[in-house]
Amino acid sequence: MSSSSPASTTVRKHHNRWRVKRLLSRALIYSALLFWAFICLFPIYWTVTTSFKSAVDVTQGHLIPWLDFQPDWKGWRSIGLSPDTLLGTSTARDEFMSRFENSVITSVGASTLALILGSLAAYGLSRFRYKFAWMRNDDILFFFMSQLILPPVVLALPFLVLYKALSLLDTRFGLILLYTLTVLPIVIWIMRDQFNSIPVELDEAAFVDGLSVWGAFLRIILPLAVPGMGAAFVLSLVLCWNEYFFAALLTSTDAKTLPVMVASQTGSQGINWWSMAALSTAAIAPLVLVGIFLERYIVSGLTTGAGK
Repeated sequence: MSSSSPASTTVRKHHNRWRVKRLLSRALIYSALLFWAFICLFPIYWTVTTSFKSAVDVTQGHLIPWLDFQPDWKGWRSIGLSPDTLLGTSTARDEFMSRFENSVITSVGASTLALILGSLAAYGLSRFRYKFAWMRNDDILFFFMSQLILPPVVLALPFLVLYKALSLLDTRFGLILLYTLTVLPIVIWIMRDQFNSIPVELDEAAFVDGLSVWGAFLRIILPLAVPGMGAAFVLSLVLCWNEYFFAALLTSTDAKTLPVMVASQTGSQGINWWSMAALSTAAIAPLVLVGIFLERYIVSGLTTGAGK
């Protein structure tokens, strides 16, 4: 009959303790992540479920469909997107589609323009050395980023006067220009880090092969920076899509966007929470789809250079 030695028994005890500690630590980590995911996703859950509630269910705070309340299409019916109104004519649906179209055009247009201008500026800051008075490359980059510190309300009156003089009030083009200025610093910041992660030797090799600066940028460097471009575009798209202050200030009828329409769901009886929730759900859905399909570009683009 064989018996285990004291040394092997001690090793086994230490191994068991290590396994228990590892399981406990993983359980704590996953519990914390699940709790944080619940906190982040609960507002979306509340918005989606509220779009299927009646006035009584909203005021009483019912949360779980078919248990606390019976889902109803009241919120979606108010904007003409319920199954029983989808095939018919609806003034509310026409207004929603008009605001949705404005949001798509202004957001995509501004994000695309900011991506083009920001990529050019970021490539210059990454590959060349500039001197403007006391400012160097890092100072110029900080100047761009410092524009984000300025509160939008400070620019309200100047932009209102300027847009009125230029006849840009209540126009999509006016919003595109303004949104481009808003997200341009973020695009420059992301794309500069992306270009910094690409070796300069690739530019030099392209020059040896006879390419110009533009040729090296367009044919060699830009294709390698696609993940960063994807991340910058999606982030710009989200910021432009959700912008409310300037859209409410500089538009009245023709160029209103979805955030302005969502905020206008008030009546003589108070806020129409079901209509607001249905509009919010319809406004969130496109961004969710974009995030799902471009997730790998967002992650790889935003984590570029993190290991340096």
